[in-house]
Amino acid sequence: MKKLSAYLFGFILMFSLMFGFSGCEPKDQEQGLKVYTSFYTLYDFATKIAQDCAKVYNIMPAGADAHSWTPSPKDIVNLNKADMFIYNGLGMEHWTEQVVKTLDSNLLIVKVSEDIEVLGGDQARSEHNGHDHEAVDPHIWLSPKNAKVILENIKDAFVQIDPDNSEKYESNYNYYAELCDELDNQFQSGLEDFSRRDIVVTKNAFSYLCKEYNLTQTALGSPHETNPSAEKFAEIADFIKNNNVKVIFYEPMSQNFAQTLAMEASSKGAQVEIKVLNPLESLTQDDLKKGNDYFKIMRDNLDAIKYALNKQNG
Repeated sequence: MKKLSAYLFGFILMFSLMFGFSGCEPKDQEQGLKVYTSFYTLYDFATKIAQDCAKVYNIMPAGADAHSWTPSPKDIVNLNKADMFIYNGLGMEHWTEQVVKTLDSNLLIVKVSEDIEVLGGDQARSEHNGHDHEAVDPHIWLSPKNAKVILENIKDAFVQIDPDNSEKYESNYNYYAELCDELDNQFQSGLEDFSRRDIVVTKNAFSYLCKEYNLTQTALGSPHETNPSAEKFAEIADFIKNNNVKVIFYEPMSQNFAQTLAMEASSKGAQVEIKVLNPLESLTQDDLKKGNDYFKIMRDNLDAIKYALNKQNG
């Protein structure tokens, strides 16, 4: 029994030492590295890169609308105490461009949309044109290839601010970069055999995904539109009927528009259902409790698109 206890103690000691060496060296023994992100997907990515090397906070609460939410004065005070702030830009967060000008000069500000080709609203059928600022699609992360670039930008920022843990950040990035490649391959193989490739969405948030996989996005409106016109509903309903579209996609917070459009299409003789296509701006508390993340939601999106295209091509 004593011999067994000795072996067990030795194993625990060895495991503890191995775990200790694999962890991070804190930047500050009292507080550690403190990082804020502007919305869910960037929080998810920053957490994946940092692991136990930093405390990552999503400044926007779960379930909030990323296009309309505004931080409180208390949020700004907390943000100013951080070591790093990560945001998207491109009009995704309407408040960031003004706020970043007021932040402490020692705070590292990371705009992840740098080095990514920007697509305008002319990639979708919307009421805006490609020269309208609001028509720029900020949802760059919905392309797995872009997600890989964003992860690299975040990793580079962590290495810059915390070089002592650079190997950990590089290792974490390499792991999730491979998952991005796998996800890209799943989309490529899962969608390649469809001849008709139309998706109808309530808001044109999927330009990058559609360009990457040769899909055509037809949108009721842009993320900045609150009330599409009756003429727009009629126009999209005609498109649904004339192109054998069987599914209308909606973001988690825009189901009412999808229901109205489905009724309009039904009045014209089309048979259509509605389903979620998640742009990953914000997850609910229920999603978070289930352990959903970028890769899980993107695979759900792939399944939803395959379902819709199977119906259209059937």
